[in-house]
Amino acid sequence: MRTYPALDLAWPSRPDDAHLERILAEIDVDGPTAVEARAAGARVFFSSADPRRRAAIRIIALDPSATCTPVDVPDEDWASRGQADLKPVTVGRLVVDPTDRPREKSSDIIFIRPSMGFGTGHHASTRLCLGLMQRISLAGRRLLDVGTGSGLLAIAACRLGADTAVGIDYDADALVAAKESVDANHESERVTLIAFDLSTKAPIPGAPFDVVVANLTGAMLIREAAALVGATARGGQLIAGGFMTEEADGIVGTFERSGLRREDRIAEDGWGAILFTRKA
Repeated sequence: MRTYPALDLAWPSRPDDAHLERILAEIDVDGPTAVEARAAGARVFFSSADPRRRAAIRIIALDPSATCTPVDVPDEDWASRGQADLKPVTVGRLVVDPTDRPREKSSDIIFIRPSMGFGTGHHASTRLCLGLMQRISLAGRRLLDVGTGSGLLAIAACRLGADTAVGIDYDADALVAAKESVDANHESERVTLIAFDLSTKAPIPGAPFDVVVANLTGAMLIREAAALVGATARGGQLIAGGFMTEEADGIVGTFERSGLRREDRIAEDGWGAILFTRKA
């Protein structure tokens, strides 16, 4: 059974959101894959045990009052709870349904099997990206989904009229989950999945794209801004998501200095997403 390495973070009294955000910003370099709020603090997931260990060292150095407990969370346990508790999410014309397998293809419904490691559309950052994707025309265009996870945004692009979509991720397990989602939604002819790590600074396969969607973290968006802008065709759009609203000004400044123009900005539950256009 697949398990996900996680850290349970706890304090004698739960810290405020600003302190938790500072903690998460400190360990962004260790590549956390998901964060789950808990009564005493948070549970933070990682792709493997090594970054979990490094993150614990950073957290204790920053805040000795924090308790960091390593846990390995069985994916099937979470999926079973998810299938029982998660309801379909509607964003514009799209419905994200956490169902194991669909009966037939639907132009408006995307079926994503629940998994702790990868998105089902129930996080605000995913909903924000889906919302901005519906504010632009994708008809006949090529889209890049950076950090594809479950493959949800790449599949959504095709449902919204994109000619093709490419999903990239450095996590092999994410690509397995994405392949399952693509096949289950009958989009294997239009969605291509590629193992790729932005930190290598190698050219992104197939770039430039008409539209780039990057649902990452604030720190990663800033760190990889040059690669993301370079993957966006001139006159094309870039959607940046996955950051906290207080990070928005820094992200806008970074991408505007790289030749993009801000077109739209939305927020939900403290999370933000921004639509940019690359100058022609």
